[in-house]
Amino acid sequence: MKLYTIKLSVKEQLELYRVEKNFEKISCKPFLKWPGGKRQLLPELMKRLPKEYNMFFEPFVGGGALLFRVKPDYGYISDINPDLINLYEVVQDNVEELIENLKIHRNTEKYFYELRNADRTEEYKYWNKVEKASRFIYLNKTCFNGLYRMNSDGHFNVPFGFYKNPTIVDTDNLIACSALLKKTDIALASFEAVEKKARKCDFVYFDPPYVPLNKTSSFTKYYKDDFDLDAQFALRELCDRLTKRGVYFMLSNSYTETVKELYKSYDIKTVKANRAINCKANGRGKINELIVTNY
Repeated sequence: MKLYTIKLSVKEQLELYRVEKNFEKISCKPFLKWPGGKRQLLPELMKRLPKEYNMFFEPFVGGGALLFRVKPDYGYISDINPDLINLYEVVQDNVEELIENLKIHRNTEKYFYELRNADRTEEYKYWNKVEKASRFIYLNKTCFNGLYRMNSDGHFNVPFGFYKNPTIVDTDNLIACSALLKKTDIALASFEAVEKKARKCDFVYFDPPYVPLNKTSSFTKYYKDDFDLDAQFALRELCDRLTKRGVYFMLSNSYTETVKELYKSYDIKTVKANRAINCKANGRGKINELIVTNY
């Protein structure tokens, strides 16, 4: 059902969301496709949330599926990808300009590659935050299978997706997400930054790059750097320190012996998850994943 029955400007819609008394009834969803996104796993995550907690934290925010489902009163999200964090900040503070800029894009192969290659040019460093955020959404919605992949020079290099009618300008959802992000701190930071911010009875959801299921798995590349086994150990040690301070955490990861061994002192549940983004059709479908909690 449409929220608005009359035509409102973007500014008027945004203000309506901001003052809406029943804000919790307004749905918002991730405005990006994201490798490893948690939309399909949300029912399992939601029923495993702590019954009560204070502040909500989501490092490794990615598409923010849990954030947008929980809609916390006050939240903190972070990531080490500067383009991703720039987009969240623009949706938070400049959503009207973003929506207007998104309307200029064209779903053609020629235009896609021109925009994809823009960050290889000298002029790109003069683009403003809104222009870069608009480019990010456009490429995400029109590239092949919603993948996010960078080459060794840090340039996005996923090919054109040839979709007939991708939703590039999702006005209502962007406005709803902006209203939620007004109550959210956004940081360009590693997952370790939550240690200085989380307090007793806060809740942290960790969704790191997964431990590979096999040697050919490719989703360990996180922004420009590999999230290797040392990083997985560092994350577990952070979970230990948070637990000692009375911070609740929930973590999702692959169904592997490595993860089970790392978190053997915590509560581990096996769940079925849909692998929604994969370049090979036979690599999609339901697989086992693990959800770890300290409560």
